[in-house]
Amino acid sequence: MNNYRNETLAIRIQNERSQEAEHSVPLYLTSSYVFDDAEQMRAAFSDEIEANIYSRYSNPNVDELLEKVSRLESGEAAWATATGMAAVFTTFAALLQSGDHIVSSKSVFGSTHQLFVNILPKWGITTTYIDAIDYDGYEKAIQPETKIVYIETPSNPGLDIIDIKRLAAICKEKNVLLVVDNCFATPVLQQPLKLGADIVIHSATKYMDGQGRVLGGLIVSAQEIIAKIQGFARHSGPALSPFNAWILSKSLETLHLRMEKHCSQAFEIAKRLEKNDQVAWVKYPFLGSHPQHDIARDQMKYGGGIVTFQVKGGLEAGRKFLDQLNLFSLTPNLGDSRSIATHPASTTHSKLKPEEREAVGISDGLVRLSIGLEHIEDIWEDIEQALR
Repeated sequence: MNNYRNETLAIRIQNERSQEAEHSVPLYLTSSYVFDDAEQMRAAFSDEIEANIYSRYSNPNVDELLEKVSRLESGEAAWATATGMAAVFTTFAALLQSGDHIVSSKSVFGSTHQLFVNILPKWGITTTYIDAIDYDGYEKAIQPETKIVYIETPSNPGLDIIDIKRLAAICKEKNVLLVVDNCFATPVLQQPLKLGADIVIHSATKYMDGQGRVLGGLIVSAQEIIAKIQGFARHSGPALSPFNAWILSKSLETLHLRMEKHCSQAFEIAKRLEKNDQVAWVKYPFLGSHPQHDIARDQMKYGGGIVTFQVKGGLEAGRKFLDQLNLFSLTPNLGDSRSIATHPASTTHSKLKPEEREAVGISDGLVRLSIGLEHIEDIWEDIEQALR
């Protein structure tokens, strides 16, 4: 299938058909696998032959998903975990040891921040935070013991856009790995490995599922790096379930169509919000007013499905807006077919101190909208009436 485009690969990469000649891949709901004889079992456990042993190690549904995602992200190999945060933690745990150092953008998801400040330090792994677009800051913060530079772009929820090519060049010169959380963009909008990154991480729970049904995480990289991650994950156990892998693989068949719709509708909503006199400011990567608009246009195909804005009147006005919404769901998820409104300061980023939130652009009144697939006018009418 090397000659096919990604839209086709997302649909046509499938496991081999069984003797039942099914058109849709079946679920392989099994914890373990059987062998023909003792010699085959020995060879499998000795890695002399490729064989399924236990679904914590491998499963046909997971294998299909990994092949799809590695192709879509232009990577050599991939690994799947039970959640997006498991993918983040597994990457660090597999590749770092006590005494190692991470340089990270300040603009990261709340649970990733907790990992950096409360969990990894217990094993002697430290983190230095840098403003998202301070490229001199990244370069100066890299020490001899630094092993990873970690970023989100677009970031959650501030929608900071980091120049992956520029940062990758710094990391290559300093001989450190660049890890990019590509959850907001998906491989439809940008492919960080093509831009010089070493590892791509996804919370597949978001756009890859697209309907708010299952949890999952994905890591894509070179074969050598994934082998280290696989070695750690097989024994520590953050495995993705076969059922969730089956759901996610089927969901990828519509990812390109869904992302085009999410993005076109989000862009339209962002433009309308800019004209609303109840809104203090709007942030969306493809708006000319976005501080990193040119970078976004250069490295992203579309602007994404997330819009953030500030309601005039601060915290109370923001709460009133949320309470007035009828169509939107109030939930901490995103990337769903259903439009979602979230107040990051009191939910996804509530564990950050006020000054930490302010430093990454999360004001008390900031609202994050994940624009869904409903009719654009129904979405806008709900936003407009809630702003009155």
